[in-house]
Formats: sequence, structure tokens, C-alpha cells
Amino acid sequence: MARRNPHLRRWAGLSLAAGVLTGLALFSCSARAATPPNIVLILCDNLGYGDLGCYGSKLHRTPNVDRLAAEGMRLTDFYVSSGVCTPSRASIMTGCYAQRVDMHVSDRGAVVLQPVAAKGLNPKEITLAEVLKPAGYATALVGKWHLGDQPQFLPTAQGFDEYLGIPYSDDMVARPGQNWPALPLMRGREVIEAPVDRDLLTRRYTEESVRFITAHRDGPFFLMLSHAMPGSTPHPFVSPAFKGKSRNGAWGDSVEEIDWSTGEILAALKRLGIARDTIVIWMSDNGAPRRQPLQGSNAPLKGWGYGTSEGGMRVPCLVRWPGRAPAGRVCSELATSMDLLPTLAGLAGVKPPADRIIDGRDIAPLLLGQPNARSPHEAFYYYHVDQLQAVRSGPHKLYLPLENMLTLGSRKPVRQEPALYDLAADIGETHNLLDKHPDVVARLTALAERAREDLGDRGRPGKGRRLAGHEPTPTPRVMR
Repeated sequence: MARRNPHLRRWAGLSLAAGVLTGLALFSCSARAATPPNIVLILCDNLGYGDLGCYGSKLHRTPNVDRLAAEGMRLTDFYVSSGVCTPSRASIMTGCYAQRVDMHVSDRGAVVLQPVAAKGLNPKEITLAEVLKPAGYATALVGKWHLGDQPQFLPTAQGFDEYLGIPYSDDMVARPGQNWPALPLMRGREVIEAPVDRDLLTRRYTEESVRFITAHRDGPFFLMLSHAMPGSTPHPFVSPAFKGKSRNGAWGDSVEEIDWSTGEILAALKRLGIARDTIVIWMSDNGAPRRQPLQGSNAPLKGWGYGTSEGGMRVPCLVRWPGRAPAGRVCSELATSMDLLPTLAGLAGVKPPADRIIDGRDIAPLLLGQPNARSPHEAFYYYHVDQLQAVRSGPHKLYLPLENMLTLGSRKPVRQEPALYDLAADIGETHNLLDKHPDVVARLTALAERAREDLGDRGRPGKGRRLAGHEPTPTPRVMR
């Protein structure tokens, strides 16, 4: 088995001991890593809750992802902070609601950042990659970024040593009348191919990820493999080896190629003898969007991606850490993508930023199977752009009354009637309990008001918001 740097081992041990002495450890320090673990975060784009065999799909063949679930933990109530790409990814990187870091809307009023955006994740924010650097981590982002395409917003300016990928969504190609360049593939800050061959993205990202893992097998390393697929186009892109091979058209082809990719990553970890030293987290950035004909699945959840329904913001999440996270465990406690930053920081023996609000919580007790571990969240807030549309606390979700509900693509005002559901007993949200539990409605309404004061609501700025980064003269990313 590969050996770690002894200085890093001694540093990590001292940090963990200090954490226990100050009461930061909630359970036996033996459950934590004696040395900083490698971390592989695999993020899919628009893949739905019901698109995987381990979450109930009978259509897609996902043996490698299913094996990951069998060897680790499957979370059933895991949420992203938004039903669309940019804000969801901002929360993963910062541990905060997108509204807090001003990444909930683009500089042009769109729900996600577009090419040549004047806006991006503020370089003053401390990303997950930057949090891990003091513990000696080598860091790489392979794949989709979507948090700003100007040089100061790119991954290599946000804590990642290496970057290979596209800076935004796979559908943001050159268009007549717009200052959008050919879709660029970037290495570091340079465009190396434009337009990129989208059919080969999953395969190239996988090869790059295996290369990085191999080069840094002595660890510790943090790899974020951010797939572009199934993606944002009506017809997902796949390599020739997978084209037409699934039972669900191009969408199924792309899901099954991602499963192949997952298998390649797991095989590399095993071949190098570092599987037990590596945490693998597998998730999606939001739910599958509604397409005609239907392609992705969020079953048994209600609704679709790009909104605040369960199908939009509850996503598959798997965590494997052999010998640490219990194999075959299912966790139904509420957890979020914002929790990754403080949780992984703690497992790496470092602390999350203390000079700012971090909305995420350390969920290591859940992931490591501590007896009687419970969700640390009193509430979870469902935002669409700057509008608070629902709140969850415990098993209950309250849809707030809205006279003019924001929805993606709707040109007419939409009214949202209040509704209360018990998600533990009614995952498909079919039985409205609003009139039966006025006490629960009152409590969740009060929690919503707390969020409005802190994070804001339509036309009402929040007191806890920090500004995004701004580039007054943005330029396109093109070949030089």
C-alpha cells in the first residue's frame, strides 16, 4: 500500500488530538482518519434521483454505482441548495446557500451564469479546495465549473492546482448575435480545444482523473470529477462505445457511460492500493429536468429539475470509505451538499473558515455510522433565484403561499397555494396536511421568516449576504 508523507501524518494527528481536547470531536477519535484521507467527489449534471439502479431504476444499468452503494452509504434525503447548476455548485464549493454568496442569479438576470459573464464566485470566498490545502492536499477539478469564466474566477484561482474542463454548461455554444465563443475545453487558464468534441467529454474526463489519482497516489489528494452529462441539451452526448447501447436513448447512454467512468475510478483506487485511504462521494447537482419525450427520472419524487420540488433539489448521494463508513447502510436523515465543506474539513484535520457564516454542518457522525446520529439541520430552505418557496424541518415540508411564484420558462404569473407534507410517510407529496397540523405550519412559517431576514426573499435583501465577484470588462475564453 502506498505510504503517506510522515510530516503530514504527524500534522494530522496533532490536529485531531487538538480537536478532541477542545470538544470538536463528537465521537471517538478512532473513527476519524489517522491521516488525511484522499477525497474523490464525483458530480453529475442533471442526473435524477430515479436514474440509478440503487435508487430504483429498472431502466438504466449502473452496476458500478450500485456497487459503490453496496460498499458504502446511500443517503435518501440529501439536498442541493438549488434546482439549477450555478447556485448548486456555489454551495458545494463554499458550504453556503447560494443566496449568501450572491451566486443565485447571473449578472444578466438568468438563473445560471452564461459565457463571458461579468460575475463569478468571489475570490474572497474560501472554497472546499482551499480549505483542504493546509492539510497538504493536491487538488484538481476535472470537468464542468460554471462559477465564472473570467481568469480570477476559474478553478486555478479558487484553490485547485489543476483544471481540465469546460467553464460552463455543455449547451452554451457559440450562437449568432451573442458574444459567446465556441465551447472551450480548458487546461488551467488556457483554451486547448474549441469547439470541444462533446461526445468525448466523459471519456476524457475519466482518463484525466485516473492520471491525477495515479500521479498523487501517495496523497493526500482531492479530486472533483464534475461530469458534463447527462447535461443540459435535449440529446446528451456520449462516446461511440456507448451510443445506442442503453434502453433509454441518449439519456440512458450517458448515464451508463458515467457508470463506466465510476468503475474506472474505483478500479484505479484498488489497483493503486489506496481504496481504503479514499473517501468517494457520488452525487448530482440537481434533479433531472422535464423533457419531451421524458428521459431522466426523479421517481418516486414529485416534480423536475430547475425548481424547488423534491424532484428538483433532492438528489442521489453515495459515500464510500472502506473500514470507516459502514457498508450497505441507508441514511434517511436530512443532509445537504453544503455539509461537504465542514464535514470533509473535519475528516482532513482542518477547520472550516471561522470568520464568516457557513450554512453547512458536520455530518461525519451520520456518514461514519455513529449510533443515534441525527441531522444537524433545524431547517432546510428551498430557494429559486431570490425567492423562498418552501422550507423543510424534520419530516415536514411546507410550500409557502406565493402570489407570483418564480418558475423557469414561465411567462405568466403562477400562484402557489400553501401545502404541508410529511416526506417520511409521503415521499411523493400526495396528501396535503395543511389543515391537520397548524402548529407545524406556524413553526415552519417562523423558520421561513428567519431565512428571509438572513438570506433575503423576493425584493428583500438578506442581512447575511456577501457579494459575488465582478469583472467590469469580461472577455471570451478563446484559443490563442
